[in-house]
Amino acid sequence: MKTNPISTINFHLWEPCNMRCGFCFATFQDVKQNLPKGHLPKEEALRLVQLLGESQLFQKITFVGGEPTLCPWLLDLVKMAKSYGLATCVVSNGAKLAQKDGEKYLSGFCPFLDWFALSIDSLHAHTNLHTGRAVAGTKVILKEDYLRIIRIIHDYGFSLKINTVVNQFNFEEDFTDFIQQANPKRWKILQVLPIIGQNDNKIIDFVISDSQFAQFIQKHQSISDRKILDFVPETNDHIKGSYLMIDPAGRFFDNLNGTHEYGKPILEIGLETALAQNQANYDKFVGRGGLYQISPKNLTPNNEVDITTNLLTL
Repeated sequence: MKTNPISTINFHLWEPCNMRCGFCFATFQDVKQNLPKGHLPKEEALRLVQLLGESQLFQKITFVGGEPTLCPWLLDLVKMAKSYGLATCVVSNGAKLAQKDGEKYLSGFCPFLDWFALSIDSLHAHTNLHTGRAVAGTKVILKEDYLRIIRIIHDYGFSLKINTVVNQFNFEEDFTDFIQQANPKRWKILQVLPIIGQNDNKIIDFVISDSQFAQFIQKHQSISDRKILDFVPETNDHIKGSYLMIDPAGRFFDNLNGTHEYGKPILEIGLETALAQNQANYDKFVGRGGLYQISPKNLTPNNEVDITTNLLTL
């Protein structure tokens, strides 16, 4: 099989989500037209991860949704990936961990999970309610709950990443003290992204200009300057076409042209053929900071964006 230069892959294994984020650029309602439950059967999902591992093309797999912790066999998928030596990551809104049994749930992932990524867009309840970053659109996770969840993640030895989508309702917010308390190894800051067919009906209320995104980054320049973590701002141009992604139906897809363009199911046509159909761009992958030391024990922040020269032009 040909060498694949993009060594990390995002598997959006699960369309269902317990939050209602109005800006979400991975709703996958189009996928449900042919896959009513919004996900592959357990056996097919496991087989897909097995193929990825057997290929020896990838170093890291990130399990995304929807909300992946709603998937009853998420742990089985993580174990499968780890059995092939892949670094593993789960991206979650944190609602599962905020529950009473959250700590017990997370403990089951030891020692198979390397990274746990929390999606945190605001520390203000009213902002999260307004954007839909709330369970069933009504129940938010409070700042103190995020900090409790983060302590659990650290206690179990998982490397913490925080993802923040910057939009019209949070671009003036200051996360400096919170990020210092949370002490993640990587903070990914994404400009809210319009995607045709995913968030058309709501995105107009959330979009921000490049200068507004730059304002948010500049507000947190002290964190970047101290180099205490991997500080990764991603503009719309950074994001589009730079991720190697699999959808809940088991197909490679990309967003290079501002919409989701899907290939054929990997389990039907084979991994090599499916990869050849994908338009994910390696140079863009590198340009957004996709190359970094993924070993949780030896992470060295690198490839930070120079916001004074690159942010508004890339």
